[in-house]
Amino acid sequence: MTFRVRVSMSVILLSIMSLIATPARAATAGDVVSARPATVYLLPGRLLEVPVNAWHVLYHSTSATGSLNTVSGTLLVPKGRYPFGTRPIVGYAVGTHGLGDQCAPSAAMSQGREAELALVSLFLLKGFAVAMTDYEGLGTPGPHTYMAGISQGHAVLDSIRAATRVPGSGLSSRAPVAVMGYSQGGASAGWAAQLQPAYAPELRLKGVAAGGVPADLHAVANHLDGGDDFGLAAAAGVGLDAAYPELGLEADLNDRGRALLADAADDCVGDLDRLAGLRFSDLSPIDLLGQPKWQARLAENRLGSAAPQVPMFLYHGTGDEIIPLSVGSTLRSAYCRAGVTVRWVSLPAPDHVTGAIEGGPLAIEWLALRMYGLPASGNC
Repeated sequence: MTFRVRVSMSVILLSIMSLIATPARAATAGDVVSARPATVYLLPGRLLEVPVNAWHVLYHSTSATGSLNTVSGTLLVPKGRYPFGTRPIVGYAVGTHGLGDQCAPSAAMSQGREAELALVSLFLLKGFAVAMTDYEGLGTPGPHTYMAGISQGHAVLDSIRAATRVPGSGLSSRAPVAVMGYSQGGASAGWAAQLQPAYAPELRLKGVAAGGVPADLHAVANHLDGGDDFGLAAAAGVGLDAAYPELGLEADLNDRGRALLADAADDCVGDLDRLAGLRFSDLSPIDLLGQPKWQARLAENRLGSAAPQVPMFLYHGTGDEIIPLSVGSTLRSAYCRAGVTVRWVSLPAPDHVTGAIEGGPLAIEWLALRMYGLPASGNC
């Protein structure tokens, strides 16, 4: 009896020592920091609650420079059982919302102000789960790294990883996956496609739809300079400066530029109209975009230099006044040359917003077919 007690005590002591000696696993991209139940609404005034299980999620991702960060987002899962096997997951990348935390999609959905829920609902009606990232710094401490494509692509991919790790979501890490986005979201979707093979190879990505894609930020900035939508170009400058501290934007601005961009730092997209008609030369005594440091980071964030390994659905309005059609068609050509299966749709839309409305349902149906396992054909 004494011998058995001594052996048992020895086993217990060894177990305790083993636990003490085993270090805690380091946090990695896609890990869930917290997930709390949420309610989302289709209309302002918290009207028309969306009948889904929803969570506000904080999760780890990776910044544009490779540092671990924490990003927020929303996970939406239909309440009914998915009848066709493993429930698919869509990483939905929203378009431009602004720079302030109050502009985050998760905040908008909780108050019935999220216009893109109209498209997201089409996925939910098919029984697909949808992970919607707020992106780095939008809804979490620190500035929003607006239009830093590498950070945005990471945030989209990690929102899908995190979705499978939310307790009670019922989602599988082996689920078929798709990504969709328009405008800022289109760039984010494109970056998710390019980054996925090396960054998140375990995701069973079936296809990516990207519309109104600002694939070349330098070209878009030159197009917006002095126009009605110059505020978007200025916001992108603020976002890239947040992502890459060596750019030192504030030091290169004049007093007027510093005041204007400081005032815009917490603006939502509608508030950026106050910068309409301005030029970069109004904000700085030097050629900002001509500096080697800016040219290097803009080139690094230009889509098309790497080939996605999944079919791509690219769509663009012929009358897009914000992202020129030529920017989208140049991306299409780059992917086609690289051997990507690309379905390109040039829409009759007379402006940028209408392009999202016209192209969104087409993109959703195309992605659904990929989720169901049907092969894609291109029109390169």
